[in-house]
Amino acid sequence: MLRILKYVIRDILNNKIVIAYALLLAVLSWSMFSLEDSSSKGVLSLLNIILLNVPLVSVIFSTIYIYNSGEFIELLLSQPIKRSKIWSSFYLGLCISLIVAFLIGAGIPILVYSPDSTGLMMIVVGVLITAIFVSLAFFSAVFTRDKAKGIGFAIMLWLFFALLFDGLVLFLLFQFADYPIEKAMVGITALSPIDLSRIMVLLHLDVSAMLGYTGAIFKEFFGTLTGMIVTFSLLGLWVLLPFWFSLWRFKKMDL
Repeated sequence: MLRILKYVIRDILNNKIVIAYALLLAVLSWSMFSLEDSSSKGVLSLLNIILLNVPLVSVIFSTIYIYNSGEFIELLLSQPIKRSKIWSSFYLGLCISLIVAFLIGAGIPILVYSPDSTGLMMIVVGVLITAIFVSLAFFSAVFTRDKAKGIGFAIMLWLFFALLFDGLVLFLLFQFADYPIEKAMVGITALSPIDLSRIMVLLHLDVSAMLGYTGAIFKEFFGTLTGMIVTFSLLGLWVLLPFWFSLWRFKKMDL
């Protein structure tokens, strides 16, 4: 397993797309902090960029990499190696490589300009979002053997969580504006890892007051120790469940 993991990490870190991804994050991160007059504004500006670009690159690059590694995976399957070890090695290799790229590109500027709990939360959120969308990429890759359909499904997952989910939440808020559904919004938010991550960082920036009563509800729940434990547990489930399903499917696939 370690040999496969080392090969995958070395192969990915030498990939020009991953290098370009790290450079892009570095340029955007240093630019955001340089243009803003305070670190809080820089973190807020960078948050939106991270929550859009990191999931997109993670899910698309991972899906394409899995499909392109199909022949290598078939070769490994011909060896006396458990399928679970092969699949886990590819997942860990992709996660570690993309997380390293994120830490180099965005982590260093964040620590330089915001060396506090907010900056640390931004880095933790970026790492978790990377792991979650790599997991969703594995889910997409076993969903169909057709490469185009798999990549299309991965993009649809990103579109849903990054854009469409917020639209659905706003629709519900407008439709049920006359009813006290703010507390229900806490439960609905758990259905989107991107929204959970955004709320965690915004609460550390203390801008939840701008959201009015809904922001107060979020702060009352997510701002407590119990709320943080629940939130990180939910994000952990977002990492584990798609990967577990993909592993179960991979074990049964006839390659």
